[in-house]
Amino acid sequence: MKPAALARAGSARGPLVLINRRHPLAAEPPALTAAAPGVLLERRAAACLRACIRAVGGGAEIVPVSGWRSRQEQQRIWDDALRDHGPGFTRQYVALPGCSEHESGLAVDLGRAAAEIDFLRPDFPDDGACGAFRRAAAGFGFVQRYRREKETVTGIAEEPWHFRYVGVPHALLLERRGLCLEEYRDFLRERPRSVALADGRRATVFSVPCAGDEAALPPPCRAGRWEASGDNAGGFIVTVWEAAP
Repeated sequence: MKPAALARAGSARGPLVLINRRHPLAAEPPALTAAAPGVLLERRAAACLRACIRAVGGGAEIVPVSGWRSRQEQQRIWDDALRDHGPGFTRQYVALPGCSEHESGLAVDLGRAAAEIDFLRPDFPDDGACGAFRRAAAGFGFVQRYRREKETVTGIAEEPWHFRYVGVPHALLLERRGLCLEEYRDFLRERPRSVALADGRRATVFSVPCAGDEAALPPPCRAGRWEASGDNAGGFIVTVWEAAP
């Protein structure tokens, strides 16, 4: 993809878009597919979710509770939470319509299989297949999006059940550095970052601004495949994969 094509694609698309109250969703979701019965996700996110659950043997224990939501559904969930739980609870655990990661098709809430599962706060513990998923998630491109130590940054209370697809190597880098997505762009702007991958290769990640119709992309630092995702904040995050030996 050439720089001009990147700019035309817009900085509000891709697996690394930041979505919160300050950065509302500015693009329609990509093509969706079923990740589980009744649960839709972006195609790559759905495939990686199924692969991670399968890898940890969690098919009978891990239940995808909620994936993609329309704006209308998110509004209904917000209104119901306000009515049933009040504004304090709602602001902590429910995103404003237009500011929910679920509307992007890149987020999924997971629960442990049970006769009844709380839709807003499903139980997703640290043991069993759920714990195994949590430990394996980054290798399949997922991060736990809302952590207790990042509540003042994200504005959302800890949600052990909410996972966001960002792709590899970004999930590995976020996990290893203890970062949330709000902190990621500034972290990458300091300098390019290199990440070791499971297959022995390395990937290099960096952030670039978008000015006018051209994305200011420097030449890739090594030969290999590369792609870019908008960050929903006026720029792009570029990933360069080292060529296979």
